[in-house]
Amino acid sequence: MNKPEIILLGVNHKTAPVEVREKLALKEEETPPLQLFSEIPGCRETVFLSTCNRVEVIACADTPELMGHIKEFWFKRAGLDEAAVRDAFYECRGTEAVKHLFRVASSLDSMIVGEPQILGQLKDAYRAAAEAGSAGLILNRLLHRAFSVAKRVRTETRIASQAVSISYAAVELARKIFGDLKGKNALLVGAGEMAELAAQHLKANGVTGLAVANRTLQRAVDLARDLGGTAVSLEELDQELVRADIVISSTGAPGVVITADQVRSIMRPRRHRLLFFIDIAVPRDIDPEVNSIENVFLYDIDELKEVVEENRAEREKEAMKAERMVEEEVLKFVSWIDSLDIVPVIREIMARGEQIRKQELAKSSKCLNDLSKKQKKAVEALTRSIVNKLLHHPVTSIKQCRDMQNSDEFIAAACRLFNIEGAGHEEQRSGKAQDSQDGHAEQENVT
Repeated sequence: MNKPEIILLGVNHKTAPVEVREKLALKEEETPPLQLFSEIPGCRETVFLSTCNRVEVIACADTPELMGHIKEFWFKRAGLDEAAVRDAFYECRGTEAVKHLFRVASSLDSMIVGEPQILGQLKDAYRAAAEAGSAGLILNRLLHRAFSVAKRVRTETRIASQAVSISYAAVELARKIFGDLKGKNALLVGAGEMAELAAQHLKANGVTGLAVANRTLQRAVDLARDLGGTAVSLEELDQELVRADIVISSTGAPGVVITADQVRSIMRPRRHRLLFFIDIAVPRDIDPEVNSIENVFLYDIDELKEVVEENRAEREKEAMKAERMVEEEVLKFVSWIDSLDIVPVIREIMARGEQIRKQELAKSSKCLNDLSKKQKKAVEALTRSIVNKLLHHPVTSIKQCRDMQNSDEFIAAACRLFNIEGAGHEEQRSGKAQDSQDGHAEQENVT
């Protein structure tokens, strides 16, 4: 009785350069990758995950040779020499494959630990497999369990609560100073990439007004249009400083752009409202003396980097908690996989006992006709109790055999003893058929 084996193989940002990853993504193929892989003999179920940082195939194998077949087919379609990418490729089977997928879903294997995008990408990959009918009993259960593990990690740890990018760290600091960013105004001085990213984060956190001041006005106009803000010239800087709550500066100027005297002069018109400066420029755009002015806060790029490193260290601590959760969830899932041979056997044994009980009662039906309704119920209960007690020890032994080294032999012997050979295979086939019907219903939960 062959147990289904989960296999996972692929490359990621740590093992292969982008030139290899983009070829393995099979983007230029006319036939969808899922359909291509499902045509490989022995490939019972398939999910294909392709992102900018990883390309992986998750499959349920009927034969131990499937891993080799997938690699041979995949390299050929991608136009890659296996020898050239052998060191970049990772291959996982069974428990190792389950653990890898759970770590990916929980963002423990990401370039930035705790980032949320990978879970959405994995859900998209599963949705495509469900729609194509290539995810059956095993992978449906595996992927939904992966989503649950990821949710548990995010709920029970703080793995995603600390900013680990310069732009997002700036926004987190702004939130600490103002509490709530809704209705606040931001000013971009210069149009650097990090400042633009920070502005996007600010908008996502409720900042409503956004002005962009730049030496080249056209660049300010273009960026303001992209961010849904307004463009101003550097000559209008003082007026915008009066209105702004948050100022992000990233010009390429050789010296100071915003002086301490300039900030002092605008505080009275501002009625001394809090003003937060983020200086991402090198050399610095804002006079460090600005930080000595009451109700004014200034952070430069070095201070932001310190925040990022502290947060990164904190995420690593949280990641250790998440790893323990993953280990626990892997054991649960592997236990379910191991039960696939056991559950149908137990079910068949119990059904066989019930069938024999009913047959024997039917033979004695003439004698039982003279009994009262209460007496008939007593006979039913008595015969059912006898069958259950006779089967209790065999069933208990089968349940316990999953921890034995020779569990497959034990289950096979039980099947022969009760004349129910192949029960496990029938269960898997019926389960797969049921899952193919329920694929669309399952994917409604992938949100």
